[in-house]
Amino acid sequence: MRVVVIGAGQAGAALVAKLRALGHTGPLTLIGDEPAPPYQRPPLSKAYLMGEMEEERLWLRSPEFYADNDISLRLGRPVAAVDRIAKTVNLGDEVIAYDALVLTTGSSARKLPAAVGGALPGVYTVRTLADVDAMKLEFQPNRRLVIVGGGYIGLEAAAVAAKLDLEVTVLEMAPRILQRVASPETSDYFRALHTAHGVKILESTGLDRLLGETRVRGVRLTDGRELPADFVIAGVGILPGTAVAEAAGLTLDNGIATNALGQTSDPAIWAAGDCASFPWRGGRLRMESVGNAIDMAEAVAANILGANEEYQAKPWFWSDQYDCKLQIAGLNTGYDQIVTRPGEGDAVSFWYYAGDRLLAVDAMNDARAYMVGKRLIETGKSPDKAEIADPATDLKALLKR
Repeated sequence: MRVVVIGAGQAGAALVAKLRALGHTGPLTLIGDEPAPPYQRPPLSKAYLMGEMEEERLWLRSPEFYADNDISLRLGRPVAAVDRIAKTVNLGDEVIAYDALVLTTGSSARKLPAAVGGALPGVYTVRTLADVDAMKLEFQPNRRLVIVGGGYIGLEAAAVAAKLDLEVTVLEMAPRILQRVASPETSDYFRALHTAHGVKILESTGLDRLLGETRVRGVRLTDGRELPADFVIAGVGILPGTAVAEAAGLTLDNGIATNALGQTSDPAIWAAGDCASFPWRGGRLRMESVGNAIDMAEAVAANILGANEEYQAKPWFWSDQYDCKLQIAGLNTGYDQIVTRPGEGDAVSFWYYAGDRLLAVDAMNDARAYMVGKRLIETGKSPDKAEIADPATDLKALLKR
């Protein structure tokens, strides 16, 4: 069986490795539009941007791994077209036949519209190695950075810039940072953390336009104020990579729609990772995380080989800012109460409940709360809220009930 994988990111790399580990011996091709071999994205906005990690340390596998496992890498090769009838992938100067095709096309950063100055030099996004390489030289002491968007990517970039002694301002249209993804308690925690490091956070503050003619020199806010800026980072979310799927006529639904096995509307084509939405609790879910990229890719690899097992997502995420490691277990959608649990030192965790059901945990510098919370959620256990709030409660004992 000839398997072709389009998208050489975390999901694509995990999928081809899993296929070989499960004993697939047929032709296996991994196609990526970037020139670099598959690499980690999370360190881009942290250690790599700080200059603490070399490019080679970003690579998920050495180039020798692909050669040794007879995985054909096609890097720097955008896909021109997929022919579902002929079952071929057209790279322009090469046509590759497949029996099973997998789309692990990831996601791309939303850009600020050109109408508000988003195309000006000095305006960046944080998604690819090329993105970060392009902006690294901008990070010099005392330069003025404006970040549009108070989500995790924007806040991680703000933390790096503050540590490098830049003057940083974060703009957030919503009433609070992290509003889309976290509780007010988590927002408050990170607002205080950034403020303590000298970052200015302007909430309920929209961008009117970027200022400058040949290069960005400032921003005008919706309230008429103007802020100087030596450069700007847009952290306004990501978009699922659906272009190849859409051109091939596959069904889309907040990404590439798959069934519980990972198959798209064409049973010979599969999808996994950031680009894919899958059945979840009566609806559909698309997750943007390393954990989901790996787990779904490995599940799809097994199903391509006939496992016929539905993908069971186990959501988890993380973010590093300054000396704080945030670890998130579960999905907080539908919560109606937050239980705060103090930890040792500066550790704290926020536990999301819907009624009496535990949904998710945000743990700041509290690995034990994260690990126990993750296990509880995965096993469907919901401890009493008063026990969670009591720092004397032995969390690990809750797992034995």
